[in-house]
Amino acid sequence: MDFKLTPEQQDFQTAVRRFAEGELKAGARDRAHAQSYPWDVARKMAGQGLLGITMKPEDGGIGGTLMDAVVAIETVASVCPRSADVVQAGNFGAIRVLAEYGSAEQKERFLKPLLAGEALIAVGMTEPDAGSAVTELKTAATRDGKGWRVNGTKIFTTHGPHATVILAYVRFGPGTGGIGSVLIDTKAEGVRLGKRSAFMSDEEWVEIFFDNVYVPDEMVVLGEGGFKKQIAGFNVERIGNTARSLALGRYAYEEAREWAMQRKQFGRLLCEFQGLQWKFADMRIKLDAAQLLLYRAATNADSGFPSATETAIAKAFCNQVGFDVANDALQVLGGMGYSRESLVEYCVRRCRGWMIAGGSIEILKNRIAEGIFDRSFPQRPPRQSSSA
Repeated sequence: MDFKLTPEQQDFQTAVRRFAEGELKAGARDRAHAQSYPWDVARKMAGQGLLGITMKPEDGGIGGTLMDAVVAIETVASVCPRSADVVQAGNFGAIRVLAEYGSAEQKERFLKPLLAGEALIAVGMTEPDAGSAVTELKTAATRDGKGWRVNGTKIFTTHGPHATVILAYVRFGPGTGGIGSVLIDTKAEGVRLGKRSAFMSDEEWVEIFFDNVYVPDEMVVLGEGGFKKQIAGFNVERIGNTARSLALGRYAYEEAREWAMQRKQFGRLLCEFQGLQWKFADMRIKLDAAQLLLYRAATNADSGFPSATETAIAKAFCNQVGFDVANDALQVLGGMGYSRESLVEYCVRRCRGWMIAGGSIEILKNRIAEGIFDRSFPQRPPRQSSSA
């Protein structure tokens, strides 16, 4: 079994690195600490074909593989961690669902500007009372003539303050089978953004209110019964989450490695202390193991979407490794690592968030256990039978 990239993937990686070094490296630190979305980066990436990597050429993509997209996100992150978010937004999650299931009209209206770096899509899943238990969402779509009226609230929506369109999970009917999705322009009548809040990573989010928003039939992506397809697409978003988490951990590791070969204390280089040698050995072992799990999930993608179990294993492990390695790297750099003069502290904060976003580690372990035992383990309490 060959664990190396193919010659074509190596050439692609080289081209992406050349682009990142030339166009993204100079402003990497300022970009990481800016709250605005890097639209300039998105447009540059569009020009390089880095948005829509896995999408069909007839849809405006380049027809690459999921592994190609992973290589792109890792390579960009190794130079500019913040810009990896643009690769994620342009290849994983909501945009992939749109490309896979959207109509020709939807693709013309929304996908085309997304792939040009002129628009941004966000997925509206989480609600005040529906986090890990996403099937308890209450945002409702009720029939109104040749369309639907959408009412509800979404929170913690990645890119929410900057998105131009929301792929909103809505309830057309009762139960899991009643859940589907619609496209909602953020400038549509009845869409209101709440006050801006910030995560620990400084990334902003807003509460999004849908107040009797009219959605025509042609903007329904997946109707009733579409939930499983949406979650299959969400597994792709998890791959992007996983790749960024590991990539930022590796970025911090490389920064710490360079520091350890230059910084002296007590008249010796840091790399000459056995305690730090073992710390770096542990970091390298974790990074290499996590890389293999990520690549397995990406390369074994079936019918365009990865295995739910392999994705869960990769994400749970890479999320933990990314954070642990970035945190250890910060410790190696000491005060400089804790300072915003380096991007290591940024990597720690971002990696910590991915242990929650896109499916928490605990929820993923539940899913892994279901695969192990080939049965479901409902988290809800059993229903009490009614007395005769």
